Amino acid sequence: MAQIIPGNAFILIGILPSLADLEIARLLGWYRIPLKSAPKIIDVDYFAFYQGSNFGSNHRWRIDFFAEYRGHELTTRRELLRDQPDHPRANEEYIKVQIAPLTQLANPIVAGSWKRITFFYTVGDLFNKAKSIHDLVLPLDERAALWKTLRERARNSAVYHTGTMPDETLTPEVLNLLLGLNSAIPDHELENY
Repeated sequence: MAQIIPGNAFILIGILPSLADLEIARLLGWYRIPLKSAPKIIDVDYFAFYQGSNFGSNHRWRIDFFAEYRGHELTTRRELLRDQPDHPRANEEYIKVQIAPLTQLANPIVAGSWKRITFFYTVGDLFNKAKSIHDLVLPLDERAALWKTLRERARNSAVYHTGTMPDETLTPEVLNLLLGLNSAIPDHELENY
């Protein structure tokens, strides 16, 4: 089988609660996790999505899709699902995970006897070879190294990072054009900035 994810990549397997959540991931590029049931570490390389019983007989109990992780933020269900402002959990906190476009597996990873899954971690080597969910489970002797690396990554992601700034300086004319400063602030007030 061809390698589709780098072998040393960390992957978080999470459940897709509904077909609507699959469409949100596919069209809007994000995935939601209730904070109260979220795994301890979200900062991984990829997310893979387990489809439960609500996906119909042809698509349930398997992983069909994965996506590269791009970041996450804390928000409320009300902010995520604005068309459901009166939902009983509208004020609960959720993690909004930003993801790259979904990639569909050529051969789904089926659940086999494992039907009830929430979240668990695996690595690219196992994911690339897996035919069933059981194939994604790390051998016992490798789990300590995985947890150590994930904890270090989480610790480092908590540190504020700044991106590199371009070396080029923008002229006042370009800034005015881009930011619309000419129309927003009168010329006599620009001298105070």
